[in-house]
Amino acid sequence: MKEFEWFIETTEAGERIDKFLSGKQNDWSRTTIQAWIKEGYVQVNEKNIKRNYVLQAGDTIAVYPKEPEEPEITAEDIPLDIRYEDNDIVVVNKSRGMVVHPAPGHYSGTLVNALMYHCDDLSGINGELRPGIVHRIDKDTTGLLVAAKHDKAHEKLSVQLQDKKMERLYKVIVHGTIPHERGTIEAPIGRDPKDRQKMAVTEKNAKDAVTHFTVLEQWKDYTFLECRLETGRTHQIRVHMAYIGHPVAGDPKYGRTKTLPIAGQALHAAKLGFVHPVKNKYMEFETSLPEDMSKIIEDLRKRS
Repeated sequence: MKEFEWFIETTEAGERIDKFLSGKQNDWSRTTIQAWIKEGYVQVNEKNIKRNYVLQAGDTIAVYPKEPEEPEITAEDIPLDIRYEDNDIVVVNKSRGMVVHPAPGHYSGTLVNALMYHCDDLSGINGELRPGIVHRIDKDTTGLLVAAKHDKAHEKLSVQLQDKKMERLYKVIVHGTIPHERGTIEAPIGRDPKDRQKMAVTEKNAKDAVTHFTVLEQWKDYTFLECRLETGRTHQIRVHMAYIGHPVAGDPKYGRTKTLPIAGQALHAAKLGFVHPVKNKYMEFETSLPEDMSKIIEDLRKRS
């Protein structure tokens, strides 16, 4: 088990230990840290402490993170909208409401569960919880993604993703009217320092993020956009559009309370392009808007 250690300076004294540690590691929540303290995985000066311990100058903190217990992931006979498949890859048009891979609270009913039933094998690079998953889209985002059936395919697709050579176009309805036809949002994204369940544009522990957008259609209070991702940060389009004052319609995390009648963000992965990892030829896939987004656009056109 990996050990983390910190020595408390005078300027850091007076802060609760759970708050201090959650600020040091993005993937440690205060709830998780408090559980570790209770179980003895966090010590100060080689002694167990209480969850509300206040740090003092000269303290030495040692953390021995508890290894997560990964449940067994089983294959499930869940229908998939498969747009392409061969011995190396499978391209899926994901429906709204489907989680891509198992995580706390979602260990069944995911795209991975469905792929495990459908495919004889999947790449193992991302571990037991995310076999085959090269990239992901959010639970309530619809559209295209590619999964790898073996490690060679996974590695080559991942390189394209890292080198910004994978084409990913999204269509999205946002609040407000944008005063120009196209633009680029270049703003780093990291964990929101005020809410660890969200991402935000921030300079702290952030990674570069670039989103290009083109206006397709506008109405009185909404705009229909096409967004091209240059990078692939968590919730990137949702965070970037909220950052410029045009949050995605229906977005329960970054959007507005008064919004369009849709069960989740009006965001659709409409086009996906990449070089086949084995055949070495460029392939491109497109999928039309889901029915709920198409209906909303029809209604907005009628209202305007």
